[in-house]
Amino acid sequence: MPLEIIRNDITKMNVDAIVNPTDRFFSGGGGVDEAIHFAAGPGMRKECKALGGCEVGKAKITKGYNLKADYVIHTVGPVWVDGKSGEEELLKECYRSSFALVKENKIGSIAFPIISSGTFGYPKGKALELAKSAIEEFLSENEMDIFLVVFDKETFEISEKLSFSIEQFIDDNYVDEKGSESNLFYSMEEMSVKEPQRRYGRSLDDVLDQLDETFSQTLLRMIDERGMTDVEAYRKANVSGKLFSKIRSDKDYHPSKSTALAFAIALRLNLDETGDLLLRAGYALSNSSKFDVIVRYFIEKRKYNILEVNIVLFDYEQKQLGYRIYA
Repeated sequence: MPLEIIRNDITKMNVDAIVNPTDRFFSGGGGVDEAIHFAAGPGMRKECKALGGCEVGKAKITKGYNLKADYVIHTVGPVWVDGKSGEEELLKECYRSSFALVKENKIGSIAFPIISSGTFGYPKGKALELAKSAIEEFLSENEMDIFLVVFDKETFEISEKLSFSIEQFIDDNYVDEKGSESNLFYSMEEMSVKEPQRRYGRSLDDVLDQLDETFSQTLLRMIDERGMTDVEAYRKANVSGKLFSKIRSDKDYHPSKSTALAFAIALRLNLDETGDLLLRAGYALSNSSKFDVIVRYFIEKRKYNILEVNIVLFDYEQKQLGYRIYA
């Protein structure tokens, strides 16, 4: 199931569990840790005292008490020293330990902060990248709803190099004119006959025979052509198995644009193929949409990590790719 990055107060998340970045004694002495202890009430503090502390990189679980969440997973993140003192491995272990408790307690939805990026001083960009990698690794083999919760803009930071590259691409391509036909990247006539020989060796006759395919039929054909399983496709697209079942069972299923583009990223489509898939759902990419231009950047650069795409979309306050879930 999908990951969604949201701006919210983690203590107000309506999920099965939230993750509390704490110290070895569960002291609740500052930042997110203090806020969670305050919202949960004295019952959680009492249960924490009975746990006997926790090592750095490990995690322990308590009830949620006055929180909307049923559980709180307390994990002890590393304090940043110099990047050469084992901080990265310890932070990875925080996520592994937390996910081990998720599986042990059959938790179906969870909200993470960006662990150690606050009072513990871990560089925000590095902490975000590690969170992305850890969550991506877990979701490649497991299905659940995961939220990465950001309280304010200061707690979220993409790399300077990526930020500069995308900003330049937007400056070069974005046109602030809504609804202009001249700003569409594709037309149906262009996409129906454009370079058919480049599409997995299909002949012109194949392309013409497939003109009446629906979005669902085209998507399923593309998955088969790439030798992917359904599970691989929908996980890489950041959508749920439940949604994919609807797409597979209904040949006339009409997806949102973000879902259609999510599958374009998952299937590693080039720009022409993306336009073809979008048109089956009645959409086109446009220079007058920052959302479209940002996704186009990743496709042109052949960067097909959907979580990275969503991190940038979130940073630009755009909707994210995949099946959007709410809490």
